[in-house]
Amino acid sequence: MDFDFSDDQEQLRDAVRKWVDKAYDFERRRAAVKAGGFDRRTWEEIAGLGLAGLYIAEADGGMGMGPVEAMVAMEELGRGIVLEPLPQALISGAVISSYAPQDVKDAWLGRIASGEAMVVLAHQERRARHRLDVCDTRATQKDGAWTISGAKSIVPAGDQADAFIVPAVAGGKLALFLVERSAVGVTTRGYVTQDGSRAAEVSFSQTPAVRITESGQAVLEHAVDIGIAALCAEAVGTMDRTLALTVEYMNTRKQFGVVIASFQALRHRVADMKMQLELARSMSYYATLKLNAPADERRRAMARAKYQLGVSMRFVGQQSVQLHGGIGVTDEYVGSHYFKRLTQMEMTFGDTLHHLGEVSARMQDTAGVFA
Repeated sequence: MDFDFSDDQEQLRDAVRKWVDKAYDFERRRAAVKAGGFDRRTWEEIAGLGLAGLYIAEADGGMGMGPVEAMVAMEELGRGIVLEPLPQALISGAVISSYAPQDVKDAWLGRIASGEAMVVLAHQERRARHRLDVCDTRATQKDGAWTISGAKSIVPAGDQADAFIVPAVAGGKLALFLVERSAVGVTTRGYVTQDGSRAAEVSFSQTPAVRITESGQAVLEHAVDIGIAALCAEAVGTMDRTLALTVEYMNTRKQFGVVIASFQALRHRVADMKMQLELARSMSYYATLKLNAPADERRRAMARAKYQLGVSMRFVGQQSVQLHGGIGVTDEYVGSHYFKRLTQMEMTFGDTLHHLGEVSARMQDTAGVFA
């Protein structure tokens, strides 16, 4: 199997890497965190690179690319621990492009691709605990118009988004709806999360909504799988940079008159970090390549990938802190922010224990052997 990237993919990687290196340094990120964890100008710059429209057809104003290009971009954004939630643009672009009525596509796809509008998935509920089939939000229809009532938690940049993709139960069946943040009955409470990014609690009270699809369960699973694949790629970039920072520090820090990189026991720990990084990279590739597979196969692949990424993120982050010593958890040092980001990503779209359960439940007759 050929794992080489095409010239276009390498050019995309180079463009994103240059933007991260030149335009998104640590001080800019710190300023964004202090300002609330989201910067609209940064979001527009990301969209200006074409990243918000990767999953949107060229006819609708996007780039017309696919999962591999998204993976390439997310790895580079992960190296810069960019706060703005690009996976949400990938999710909304894919869901609206593939499942929404034409009038919804016409109204939103071009604006998502250009960065004019940010549409995010608002699916998590307090009682669900990572399960996608648990939903207390309800939708009702009257005179041909839909309204929804309920609450969603930890919505990425929820008080800054222009609209939400919201799962709600309609007639005993899960459906997906598009709800504008400016609509009547929407209230948001924003906050900064542990890694410095922004999220919000969002509630709906008889809020006008547009139905995207009545096949809500299948489409929600697809949306979350897109998010998992993007998160895996981002984590690879974050771990790659975390390892580089750790090696750089070890080649500088001296103890007993020599750099600590010369100590064999510490070199073995770095080698173990590298092994976990490469395991994660291979599973990120696996997740990306399975995004267009049939639903059951895709869901199994995402659970396997997210489990391995969770193990790797925890190991790489914790070893980095241990090898740095006290400086590894100080706010002034960039390495601590990589550790925080890895810790939060391990909990996003289902934590490691949840996905271990998913892997177990989906083994069927393969007994855990990847077919």
